[in-house]
Amino acid sequence: MEVRACRQCFLREVSEDAFQNVYEYIASLDEAVRTPEEEYARRLDTCRACGELLSGMCRLCGCFVEVRAAKRALSCPASPPKW
Repeated sequence: MEVRACRQCFLREVSEDAFQNVYEYIASLDEAVRTPEEEYARRLDTCRACGELLSGMCRLCGCFVEVRAAKRALSCPASPPKW
C-alpha cells in the first residue's frame, strides 16, 4: 500500500500515535513559554493555508509547525513572517 504525503495536514492528523511525544512536549511547556490557546489556533490556521506546509512540517525551516506555533517567542520563518 502506498503512503501519500498530506500536504495540508498537521501531525495529529497524519498519525496521532507516531507523534505522541511531540504533543507531550507541547503540553509540558511552561505557561510563560507557551502561546495562548486562541493565538495558537490562529497560528495553525495560518500555517494550514500556507503552501509550505507538508505533512506537519514547514518546508522553509524544517520545523514541526505545531511545536513552533506553540512557543510564544517564535515566529513564522517566512519573510515577512505570517504570524
